[in-house]
Amino acid sequence: MWIQVRTFDGKRQVQIDGLSKLTKIEELRGRVDEVFDDSPPERQRLFYRGKQLEDGHTLFDYSVGLNEIIQLLVRPADTGQSEGSSVATETASDKEEPMEELELEPSTPDAPMTNGDVDSDTGLSDPSTSGQAGHIKGLYAVGDLVDARDLRIGAWFEATILKITRASSDSSENHKDDNSQGTTSESKDQEAAAATQDIPAHGSSNSVLNGTSDTRQTQEDTEKSSEDTSLQSGKGDGDKTTSQREETAPATTSSEKDSGDMEVDGLPNGASAENVVLNGDGSDASRSGEEEMEEEGLVYHVKFEDYEDDVAQLRSVDIRPRARTVIPFEDVQQGMLVMANYNPDEPKERGYWYDVEVVAKKAKRTNKELIGRILLGSRGDSIEDCRLIFTEEIFKIEKAGECPNVNINQVNGEDMEDLRRKKTPECMQCLDDPNKKCKHCNCHVCGGKEDPDKQLLCDECDSAFHMYCLTPPMEVLPDDDEWYCPLCRNDTSEIVRVGEKLKESKKKSKMASAKGTSTRDWGKGMACVGRTKVCNLVPPNHFGPIPGVPVGTMWKFRVQASEAGVHRPHVSGIHGRETEGAYSIVLSGGYEDDKDDGEEFLYTGSGGRDLSGNKRTAEQSCDQKLTKMNLALARNCAAPLDTKKGADSKDRWQEGKPVRVLRNCKGRKHSKYAPEDGNRYDGIYKIVKYWPAKGKSGFLVWRYKLRRDDPEAAPWTKEGQKTAKKLGLTMQYPDGYLEAQAAKEKEKEGGTPAKGKGKRKRGSDDEGTPSKKKGGALREVSAEVQKMLKEDEKNKKLWDEALKAAKGGDSFLPKVEETFLCICCQELVFQPVSTECGHNVCKACLQRSFRAQVYCCPACRHDLGKGYSMATNKELQAILNLLFPGYSAGR
Repeated sequence: MWIQVRTFDGKRQVQIDGLSKLTKIEELRGRVDEVFDDSPPERQRLFYRGKQLEDGHTLFDYSVGLNEIIQLLVRPADTGQSEGSSVATETASDKEEPMEELELEPSTPDAPMTNGDVDSDTGLSDPSTSGQAGHIKGLYAVGDLVDARDLRIGAWFEATILKITRASSDSSENHKDDNSQGTTSESKDQEAAAATQDIPAHGSSNSVLNGTSDTRQTQEDTEKSSEDTSLQSGKGDGDKTTSQREETAPATTSSEKDSGDMEVDGLPNGASAENVVLNGDGSDASRSGEEEMEEEGLVYHVKFEDYEDDVAQLRSVDIRPRARTVIPFEDVQQGMLVMANYNPDEPKERGYWYDVEVVAKKAKRTNKELIGRILLGSRGDSIEDCRLIFTEEIFKIEKAGECPNVNINQVNGEDMEDLRRKKTPECMQCLDDPNKKCKHCNCHVCGGKEDPDKQLLCDECDSAFHMYCLTPPMEVLPDDDEWYCPLCRNDTSEIVRVGEKLKESKKKSKMASAKGTSTRDWGKGMACVGRTKVCNLVPPNHFGPIPGVPVGTMWKFRVQASEAGVHRPHVSGIHGRETEGAYSIVLSGGYEDDKDDGEEFLYTGSGGRDLSGNKRTAEQSCDQKLTKMNLALARNCAAPLDTKKGADSKDRWQEGKPVRVLRNCKGRKHSKYAPEDGNRYDGIYKIVKYWPAKGKSGFLVWRYKLRRDDPEAAPWTKEGQKTAKKLGLTMQYPDGYLEAQAAKEKEKEGGTPAKGKGKRKRGSDDEGTPSKKKGGALREVSAEVQKMLKEDEKNKKLWDEALKAAKGGDSFLPKVEETFLCICCQELVFQPVSTECGHNVCKACLQRSFRAQVYCCPACRHDLGKGYSMATNKELQAILNLLFPGYSAGR
């Protein structure tokens, strides 16, 4: 085994061979000291994948694989300058000037008044203490049940008025608009809201019935409300309306000026309010025009029922009487303004209550649907083409003055429930059913909803646990501010600290090396190194040949065949799935019942041997069974499955599933068709028949007869040898293998390199050392492929570069795979979209990018536009299917 050691600056990299998986870190330090200058072991710091390697552990403990890179950092020698550097730092810190401290004045919050409090300035008390509703006609009173708008999302929530204050006239003047001719920005917002939502501004006698405007004015009120009528109809002159509102606006009285000017932060539009509580006196007298205009300067402090701690300060345009009238679906008409439930994120689930302008109505036998425009507040924002599915819960929008307001002191608990609308359940699993146990919203162990005061909430996963359901049970509450459940709590024994090895997996803990019973150094075998590459051209369950791997391709070790995707297991002779079939097998002469005739051979199934103690092979000790890999091989036969007597496909054998066959050099002692060295891919075979029989060992074995069915010539034939020579198929070695072998030969000859000189550089060819050649790839392009390449005009430049690389000696298929690699999924493009900027991306990847509202090329960020047409390049797809058959499976 060999690894690469590279300095942190990347200037030098040296290969160290002759190692084992069981090599100690201190031994590795000694080897590093031999090849690097001025790097004694006590000053070395070795890192692998961000983990510092410490003495006492092995390379296996840190999962270091074949040809992996370990970084080297050499600590500087102790020069005794640490004291001087600290003095310099202290001197520099003394030169820093201290920051100037700023003195902040404390702010006094405006505390809301409670029931029975008396305002010191006005002498008015809370009307709830008098036992009356305290309602003035056209004005909300403390305790009224209303619908209040959340200004952040534009939805309406059920709320109760806590208190009412008047906006400060001084602060309102500070927020005037230069173009409003004296009109505050607040009144502008109210007028805009009235115009947008088709709701009359406060102070008018207009009403909205069933979403349509119904002007009911007497001749005497026409002149007073002409400005509001113009707003509602949208035909009034804005400048004229502003001047009219200016003339009728009440002047600030002296009593208002002397009321204290206590400002409250957080009002909409930046306004502030005086702490003047307004209450009703029970009078039914009609309000004058000036009193109606005063309502626009009121601020309502409301408490949302579902959010007890959330108190908002709103104007009259953002509150209204609570909706209580359900409009039947049959009575809903196009153009109506109603209140309905909608979820902008998940339209098929229950959401919040919004004002909706009905655009269309669809009524089918089993489905009812409304399409509307969601209005999101007084600024005119909206969501178009929304489909409303809760058609049985369409509410009429109530207007102040049209119906008596409902006060919280006038209703009892049962009537209060009737005034509440349906809402989204907090738990979607149990739908807030109090009689149903639920582990999602209550105790994660028992699911019970009892004893909520004895439930602990995990600060990591937010799951609840009864104190008595824990293991062990808890009797008292924990003193810590944060508590974590057993699933989220970190076990300090499992934390990997600096210098410690990784925690052993279950697989490693069962190995003989972990138990300390093995004295054999198994760490040098190539079957233990693990894959450094993974074949992504085809899925693991691919039947048939692997694209780019011609018949006759040879590898030095089995792990290389695994990396190429021809036979993925490192040790097992059969690769398959019990429910699908077998994909590949290896002929290695491991069973005495095997018989190889080249074009046809008899293969023995697996099992029936005792491989305990980490043994790779053993004598037959029991009968084999038609399960697991043996059953997978049987499923490839074109005959009905028979687990007792076997089956014969007879003349239909070519209809069976293909099996890739590799021959290993170990089978040379039994077969002349096996390679002399390494492993060789011999093409596709089909299973003719399978049956149980008594083997030479005396135990029952399952035997399989396979026959070659591949259009390419067999490697041992003259035609196959010509093809291998034409394609340049030679033995393939792992990266660094030839360098390691050359170093061993030099050591045997007595030419061990001196300390500090380093090993030979990777890729260099010394005399007598065979150069590393990669075979098994297409070098010459057929006339059929070249004709198809000319048809792909969008990628003409890319194909020219690939053909040029093939003529220069580089393999064609790897160049194609590199050129047409999708930058998003890092795999060969599937259903490719050739962009105008000259790049190719998978259609599915580009669609995901557009769904994320990224409308540019993933490769170069060229703007493609929101309406870009993602046309599949069919010419390119046909070429890739021809060069890499089966690569699109599972995509």
